[in-house]
Amino acid sequence: MNIETLTSTYFIGAGGIGMSALIRYFLSKEKRVAGYDKTPSALTEELNKEGAEIHYEEDIRRIPDSCKDPTHTLIVYTPAVPESHSELTYFRSNGFTIMKRAQVLGEITRSSRALCVAGTHGKTTTSSMIAHLLKQSHVDCNAFLGGILKNYDSNLLLSEKSDLTVIEADEFDRSFHWLSPYMAVITSADPDHLDIYGTAEVYKESFNKFTSLICPGGVLVLRKGINITPRLQKNVRSYTYSGSDDGDFHAGNIRIENREILFDFIGPNITIKDIRLGVPMKINIENGIAAIAIAWLNGVTPDEIKQGMASFAGPKRRFDFQLKKENIVLIDDYAHHPGELKESILSIKELYNGKKLTGIFQPHLYSRTRDFADDFAASLSLLDELILLDIYPAREKPIPGVTSQIIFDKVKLKKKTLCKKEALYSILEKGSYEVVLMAGAGDIDRMIENVKQILDKK
Repeated sequence: MNIETLTSTYFIGAGGIGMSALIRYFLSKEKRVAGYDKTPSALTEELNKEGAEIHYEEDIRRIPDSCKDPTHTLIVYTPAVPESHSELTYFRSNGFTIMKRAQVLGEITRSSRALCVAGTHGKTTTSSMIAHLLKQSHVDCNAFLGGILKNYDSNLLLSEKSDLTVIEADEFDRSFHWLSPYMAVITSADPDHLDIYGTAEVYKESFNKFTSLICPGGVLVLRKGINITPRLQKNVRSYTYSGSDDGDFHAGNIRIENREILFDFIGPNITIKDIRLGVPMKINIENGIAAIAIAWLNGVTPDEIKQGMASFAGPKRRFDFQLKKENIVLIDDYAHHPGELKESILSIKELYNGKKLTGIFQPHLYSRTRDFADDFAASLSLLDELILLDIYPAREKPIPGVTSQIIFDKVKLKKKTLCKKEALYSILEKGSYEVVLMAGAGDIDRMIENVKQILDKK
């Protein structure tokens, strides 16, 4: 791929969060950008306003003439798009250069020093923290993120002076194997995407492989206790981290005061006291330790770290406070794996100790629901009240016998409700609530505004 000779890029699956960062990158390079996505969203509308031409009908007649020259047009697609997609078939039949999103990201960042954050959960917040710590410091950075960072209202950050590039390294479809990390963080390796990997062992092996891609002279920062076996090249330094008092980098003197969280960062030859979390959730202590470690290893000063952690507003849909009043709190979160759902619930319960926590959860994918029904039920049973919605299918077709009911039946709560999306608002209007968590990776976020209005009236 030679970016200089390209005049156009065409994206199939343009509305994905990872794809949108690439679209913004090519727009910044003044390339003609067009593409297809299955459904319109706030994100695709923003991209259209920024100069992209995105349509929502699978139809080769909608492909602009500017994107029909195989010599100067790059086709980028997401693995979630079926191989039978008519536009993808057209490009394949006519000699276009076609690359997966992760391949393109790997090519773009190969000449930079890539700071890659991988993990089943925690990677979006941690990579966003790293990007913000670097961006607001004298070091600076570029970043391709998996969430819209509220400090910058974007998932793409560019720099004219820094060769550091922060990347959220996605394990889906082994995408992160296209990357060449200078430094890497692994936040977690709980089994997921078993529709792709088949078994937990194969999934774990993909992380082992990822560690082998860290460049000689680079660094691995691994959360303490993760059950993987790093295969590091020569001269790669390895550190562990944790949100407690264990690991090469760890937290000390943790305090929760007036719903604020403070802690000390402790590492080899470095202690930074009284760091305040801009997004005060307990899981963000652990995420913050990893982010601070990477920032510090790349020259960010202790004062810059303290300022950056306090001013970090977080990515949208990660512990995203939509209402924060004395009598009612509404939090939107992307949690869609039982492990991250558990951490989200525990973090919120600790911050709002003594308040009733109601969870509204939308399962994501039939296969994930089938594979982890017991684990989802155990995590959701930590709530005080549950409202469980139907499964969001995303790329999948229904699996016989797999519905939200298989989770619902295993949840050990007296107060639980199973409902379709369209019934949610009437249920909320009749109930009483203190802290409400809306979680899921599907389209539950499109209901946030209406839920917010209902709860705000209470």
